[in-house]
Amino acid sequence: MADEPPRKRMVRAPTGGTDAGRAGPKRLKTAKERTPSSQAWLERQINDPFVAEAKAKGYRSRAAFKLAEIDDRYHLIKRGARIVDLGCAPGGWLQIAVERGANAVVGVDLLPVDPMTGAIIIQQDFTDDDCPARLMELLGGSPDVIMSDMAPNTTGHRQTDHLRIVGLIEAAAEFALRVLEPGGVFVTKAFQGGETGTLLTLLKQNFANVRHVKPKASRAESSELYLLATGFKGRRPA
Repeated sequence: MADEPPRKRMVRAPTGGTDAGRAGPKRLKTAKERTPSSQAWLERQINDPFVAEAKAKGYRSRAAFKLAEIDDRYHLIKRGARIVDLGCAPGGWLQIAVERGANAVVGVDLLPVDPMTGAIIIQQDFTDDDCPARLMELLGGSPDVIMSDMAPNTTGHRQTDHLRIVGLIEAAAEFALRVLEPGGVFVTKAFQGGETGTLLTLLKQNFANVRHVKPKASRAESSELYLLATGFKGRRPA
């Protein structure tokens, strides 16, 4: 966007125009091969200001604005930081980490992710036994920030999906407790009711502050939120 003003660190939904001149929501003509759920998803996408803004700024996904807002509020990413991104596809969070001065960034995902200058990306299941050690080797030192936007494939069975969500959060948290630098940060995607009291207690015992955060770029109707733990007190004994 040629006339775009200089970007500020505070993330806001793009606005413009007046009520009189603003067009209503765009709708797609339903295609015979398109399911109602995919139709609804596509209409949300074309009417989502964060999707348009991500495209304009060259971000790989609207999720970049979620991390950007969290970082604006809590200052997670320091210049020269070492960062691990779990569930990094398609790379929006990696872009924010590199853009804001991280010195070493390593991401992992089950899906292929296009290469990115300033980041090392591997395609692997984070829950594989050898994956954590591989991430640490590639990073070249203990991470200052571990961030996870991982989400399980849903089955439609509520109890099964809940267990999968909890399993991923716990795996990411255990990794963080083993390898983070003292004073480090752990941030993970969660869902309302998606983590256990035992996990929250564990994090509160090992971090100075633990809170839930819902960025503006996280859709209001979604149960998605983020669990943010800052001020890591130090690694637990092996």
